Order: sequence, then C-alpha cells, then structure tokens
Amino acid sequence: MILVTGGAGFIGSNFVLDWFLHHDEPVVNLDKLTYAGNPENLAALQQSGAPHQLVQGDIGDTGLVERLLREHRPRAVLNFAAESHVDRSIHGPADFVETNLGGTFRLLEAVRAYWSELSRGEADAFRFLHVSTDEVYGTLGPDDPAFTEQTPYSPNSPYSASKAGSDHLVRAWFHTFRLPVLTTNCSNNYGPFQFPEKLIPLMILNAVDRQPLPVYGDGQNIRDWLHVSDHCSAIRRVLEAGRPGETYNVGGDSERSNLQVVNGICHLLDHLLPHPPAGGYKSLIQFVQDRPGHDRRYAIDARKIRQELGWVPSNTFETGLENTLKWYLAHSEWVGRVRSGAYRHWMETHYGSARSAP
Repeated sequence: MILVTGGAGFIGSNFVLDWFLHHDEPVVNLDKLTYAGNPENLAALQQSGAPHQLVQGDIGDTGLVERLLREHRPRAVLNFAAESHVDRSIHGPADFVETNLGGTFRLLEAVRAYWSELSRGEADAFRFLHVSTDEVYGTLGPDDPAFTEQTPYSPNSPYSASKAGSDHLVRAWFHTFRLPVLTTNCSNNYGPFQFPEKLIPLMILNAVDRQPLPVYGDGQNIRDWLHVSDHCSAIRRVLEAGRPGETYNVGGDSERSNLQVVNGICHLLDHLLPHPPAGGYKSLIQFVQDRPGHDRRYAIDARKIRQELGWVPSNTFETGLENTLKWYLAHSEWVGRVRSGAYRHWMETHYGSARSAP
C-alpha cells in the first residue's frame, strides 16, 4: 500500500482518484482537512468500495505518522500536504513555514526512522515522493529559457520560500541519510476540485454569477498551465521509474498570460451559457492592484521527464480548460458547499479595490 499526505486537497484528491483508475493497491490518506481539504472530493471512492482510508491529521504530528507507518507498512509515501496559496502566504506566512517547512521536516524524520527498520529488500524498494512547485525557481524575463532542474532557487514569496526550504530538506535527507527520495516541481495546475481562490475556478464561478473578474496588475503575468490529470500521470510515472535523489520538472507546455486565460474562459462561456451579458463575459473583467512581489513569468522545461521516463501531457490547454469549465458548471452543489462565508470574506479582503477594464 501507499501513504498519501494531503490527499483531500485539490491535487492530492485528484491523484488518489487517478490512482484507483490504474491500481487496486490500497491508499491511506492523511489530511489535516483545513479549508482546502475536502472529503467530498473523494466521495466516489466510498461508492466504488476502493481500498481507501482517510485519516484526519497533521504531517507534523510525529506520533500519528509513526503509528500509520507502523500499522500499514507502506512501500511509498507521497507528500502532497502543503499550504499553497501565494496571497494567503503574504497575509499569514507563519502557517506556511509551519506546514511546508516544519511539517515536512517532521514527516521526513518519521519516514527515515520507519525506513531504517525495513528489511534490505523493502528498504531498497521504498520511495518518498515530494510534490513541489516551479515557484521555487523565482521569476523569468520574457526571453529567458524555461526552468530546468538545474535552475538555481530564487523564491520570491513566503509560499515559494517555504516550499524551497522543504525541497532542500528532502534533498539533504537523500544526500546525508540516503533516504530514497524523489521530487517533482510542477507548473500551475488546474482542473476539477480546485478551491475557488485560484485563478481559473475563480474566474469561472464569478462569471457565472455575473460578478467582476479581478485580474492582478496588467494581466500579463505568464504561467505554464498543467491539467491536474497530466500531473497525476507524471507522479505515477516518477514513482514507478524515477531515480532516487532526482528531481523532475513537470509542465504542460502551455504558457499563457493571466489575461489570455481569463479571455479564454469568457469566450467559452459566451458559447456555453445562454444570454451572456452585454459585451460578453469579457465586460466583467476588472483590473485590481497587483499583489506584492508578483512573479512575472514561469515556464517549465520538462525534457528530463520526457526523455528519461517517457511522460508527455495528454491535454492541450484548450481542451483542458473547456473540460474544467464544464466540470464546474456541472457541479454547482460542490461549488456551493465550498464557497463558505469565510471564503466570501477572503474575496472581499483581496479583491475589494477593483478598477474597470480599459
């Protein structure tokens, strides 16, 4: 069996669902169930009878982690658990340092103790896979080459700094203790079950409600977009064949500016929903004050995982975006339950000062 941490969040829950499409190997899922961890994301597993156990808890709870390792004896631990929203890290960095840095440290130590007691064969086969982000590399200029696995770290937000620190810990536990680790650094994910504070679901849901579409600054910040299903397939492939101690960048080969993404959503909605507003959904775009330290461009060079492991994304950005939009339109009940009063207060705090689109 495998132990997944953070498996009720956006990427983690998609991974667990994807896992059972390809495996019948049991999963124990440890998740703190904070605002973005949602057991409802995994409801289909209860209906199917998949061998999945959800445990509420913190990766920093060493006693709990040790008990789960001792009782279930996983052949791999996959660490998705993280605080992951840049805006939240600006306004409350302590949680990010505690979870992403302190939590990863305590998780590594519990796993190292467990691994050290395995038989030789079990220890050789064991893997610790750490899921990270391209934001640890900092920002790129318009003509700079994309991030590779050798790009120096240069994080610019409390979120990316805390993730960079966790990556360094994972690397050190390999080089110092020989713990067989794997690290993936992915570009911006999108797809089903993403909490609506992130760009794509935020724009979809605000547009459906005829609310302003808040775009930071001039909207020209560029990201490489990766459909979460492609990310999940990459993680499965790295777990299967990645070399211990190695890092693999995972990207969708889909660089788009934020404004291009929002315009694409508006274009799709103009055709998918009846009676668009006058001027189309683009008329709802409003530019808001840019966030502090907003990185201008991210881009991933994913040649290593393509060449060494044979992984390629299966979604284009256009097909992935349309499928994602249709998912949110079809799951209004899920959306309603996650958009709580606390979420509305968050939106007012961060997007309250909008200006009209030029």
